[in-house]
Amino acid sequence: MSTAKTVIVTGASSGLGFAIAKAYLERGDNVVGNARTMARLEEAASKLGNPANLLLVAGDIAKPQTAKALFEQAIAAFGKVDVLVNNAGIFIAKPVGDYTEEDVDAIVSTNLKGFFYPAQAAAAHMSAQGSGHIISITASIAMQPNVKVPALLPVLIKGGLNHAVRGLALELAASGVKVNAVAPGIIDTPLHPSDAQTQAALRSLAPSGKVGSPQDVVDAVLYLSDTSFVTGTILPVDGGATSGTW
Repeated sequence: MSTAKTVIVTGASSGLGFAIAKAYLERGDNVVGNARTMARLEEAASKLGNPANLLLVAGDIAKPQTAKALFEQAIAAFGKVDVLVNNAGIFIAKPVGDYTEEDVDAIVSTNLKGFFYPAQAAAAHMSAQGSGHIISITASIAMQPNVKVPALLPVLIKGGLNHAVRGLALELAASGVKVNAVAPGIIDTPLHPSDAQTQAALRSLAPSGKVGSPQDVVDAVLYLSDTSFVTGTILPVDGGATSGTW
């Protein structure tokens, strides 16, 4: 009997989502990858070697029909869904007065709606089967704001998601569904400029004086999707940045 899990990963075409999808595929699990366009998903699939256990489902994750399609197609292909990784998100850091209406709409759509609709679909499916894991990628700056990084919108939305994770964990605890989050700090991805001055500034944002790697986040996600007794936890992966001041 196969022990492979079926894992939905949103924002799977690049960055942390790509790394997370790759890790589950390497474990022999089935992965259902979502991104806004099929072209980006197909490019990512090509980099992964177009494995047979990777299903691509394109669509705007802020739309409820995309979440519905993800679960319907995953169940049709693999029978059930064991893990949802709500990874899709954007980060816009700027002084509060500089935010535009477009910034607000973008973050609400991707970070808030992109969490809610997949989590809603996962709660229904996983509660019915009596097991499952919902894991969200939030942000450590929402746990401990930093004057060096003015980012009210991410703090507002990701901070709300951190509390929503705890609330949903309580709501679903009796059904056997675990709900957790990973809250990354500064992670070394192509999102950040590679010049020496910027990299030094990024390293200064954690007391360890380091930036994390995508593998650090992957390891945290895999731990949470394997656990049988951890739920309602926000796990910082941030070099100690949420521990206090330094």
